Amino acid sequence: MHRMDDRMATIFLTHDPDTLRDFYGEKALAALRELAQVRINDTGKLLATDGLVEQSAGCELIVADVNTPAAAAFFDRADTAALLRCAVDVRTIDIDAASRNGILVTNASPGFVDSVSELIFGAMIDLARHVTYAASAYHAGTLPAKRMGIELKGSTIGILGYGSIGNRVADIAMAFAMHVLVCDPHKSVSAAGVEQVSMETLLERSDFVVCLVIANAETENLMDAAAFARMPASAYFINASRGNLVDEAALREALRKGRIAGAALDVGRAPGQMPTHGIAALPNVIATPHVGGLTPPATQAQALETVEQVQTLLSGRLPHNALNAEHANRLARLAGQAR
Repeated sequence: MHRMDDRMATIFLTHDPDTLRDFYGEKALAALRELAQVRINDTGKLLATDGLVEQSAGCELIVADVNTPAAAAFFDRADTAALLRCAVDVRTIDIDAASRNGILVTNASPGFVDSVSELIFGAMIDLARHVTYAASAYHAGTLPAKRMGIELKGSTIGILGYGSIGNRVADIAMAFAMHVLVCDPHKSVSAAGVEQVSMETLLERSDFVVCLVIANAETENLMDAAAFARMPASAYFINASRGNLVDEAALREALRKGRIAGAALDVGRAPGQMPTHGIAALPNVIATPHVGGLTPPATQAQALETVEQVQTLLSGRLPHNALNAEHANRLARLAGQAR
């Protein structure tokens, strides 16, 4: 079911009401409605293949939230000419199947660099000074036992992965007068004040290990029992990337047996990339439910980028984040459908 060229394009937003409010926003939604007809996911649930096919029927474009998968079975049945991911992560999108069916796939730029970086330092200070422990006890009307903290100044931070967030974290760490170690086998790091080392050296020398590695098949369970065993017993582990990077059983064991001092986790292996309740309940863990990018500037940046991508496509051009442009032959269907 496809529209004639003299009809306005229709866009399907996969975001459920909560996700739409928190991770898309009224500003981007209003801007999108200036460009095309917009159909909202009003089912109140995450859509998989059958639901996504049904809900997006007749829509030339789909704007997909990060939690909505697009498997080969979807692309083999889809009406759409393009699927625009409102996130960087496209691991649950079968791009090969999209290409085979002539459907464009795009993703968004990392508009959450500052938001995630600042949360990392909030977690580091919390771990270093036992803020959650003291505040929770005092809030409950009890006087917590005194715990000696450590200062960030003079401490060593080890950053696994030197992408946009890793780079920003390194800059902030130097402002705190920390020693900065970086491990990224895919980059040559020459920034002043940053020492590039092997993963083994980073783990052994760091007071804080911050995991910002890209999640893929090669990095699955990168932080395993052997990795945690290399860390000093006084060190802290922080994960703000993806739960898939960590062997959770190994981390739980390291925390329970005091092989590391504690952890701060904004991601994990629970649905929605949240930390599991089992590990969040440990007394030496600070766990947040994947809120690293949950600030208005961060969420608006990616949402508004999808609006720009829609505008670009409706004007007959390719957006810069097109991932399979050479196979996107369905884009011809968009001709003449700009408002």
